[in-house]
Amino acid sequence: MAIAPKSTKVATIKDVAAKAQTGKTSISRYLNGESHLLSDNLRQRIEAAILELNYRPNQMARSLKHGRTGLIGLIIADIGNPFSVEVLKGVEAESIKQGFMTVVCNANNSIELECQFIQLLKGYRVDGLIINSAGVNEQFIDVLQSTTLPFVLLDRKIDNFPCDMVGLDNPASANLAFNHLIEQGFEAICFVTEPIVYNSAREERLQTFQQVLANNPQIKGIFHEISLPAPESLSAIITEFCANHRGMRKAIVAANGVLTLQIAYALNQQGLHWGADIGFLSFDNLEWASFAGQGITSISQPTALMGHKAVECLLEKLENPEKPPAQHLFNGELIVRNSTTL
Repeated sequence: MAIAPKSTKVATIKDVAAKAQTGKTSISRYLNGESHLLSDNLRQRIEAAILELNYRPNQMARSLKHGRTGLIGLIIADIGNPFSVEVLKGVEAESIKQGFMTVVCNANNSIELECQFIQLLKGYRVDGLIINSAGVNEQFIDVLQSTTLPFVLLDRKIDNFPCDMVGLDNPASANLAFNHLIEQGFEAICFVTEPIVYNSAREERLQTFQQVLANNPQIKGIFHEISLPAPESLSAIITEFCANHRGMRKAIVAANGVLTLQIAYALNQQGLHWGADIGFLSFDNLEWASFAGQGITSISQPTALMGHKAVECLLEKLENPEKPPAQHLFNGELIVRNSTTL
């Protein structure tokens, strides 16, 4: 017995209205959240018709009618960075909660690519942008100034450029980290970061490190800026740091989660055990930080809350375009583990 092919006809609002024995206006009211204007019986008939016909509203047509697409563009600097991944989770969770979807673009640490994404997302009629930029240069600022889309910067600041920004209070968090090491009796600190140029978060952490050293002249401090991947360079940095500070209590600090993994690998390759041979502290509290070796002391960022707040700020901007821009800074939490309690 032959089986009749299943119909591929897509149900329309007209079909739903016919099945529910009502007009298209009533269906539109139901779909637009105005079901309180309908009787209980009519609402039940519409719900049954939508279910039976497997009706899906045409979101593009609705967006053209209402001036909104329900899409938020999220541009992140590096999908491989644990910070970016956690922020992405927070943004997506809050977006879904508020009835929006996110369009995620990975800039792969390219400012030029970010600028292209901003223009591209505008063409896709996203309602607004959340941007965790790889860096802020003149090209990036020019593109921001020219876009008509509302936007929120995530973990990036731009001097003399008023805009909504959500991020970590880097000076306060860095003070927590470096002062903890001094209180634990470390006499030499090596701070390693990825390139600082155009990156306000890394710049603030370095400035705080330099200020802490100025306030504690007895501490020997050294700073290294490094582009990844560079296992040989990291190995050389660690070897030189240890050789130049023999007999002193030494600690190495990773400026972000990506560097934390690289430094942990380099220390392991040299047979150095954090918490025994050398202190180790990380900005970003990685999932494995509590299990690795004796555990790595970390500055934990409230990444999910930052993502939620970024969405909240953007939606407020959509509802009130004249709302003055503001910065929303979150406190980091120092999580002490055995790597800094020699």
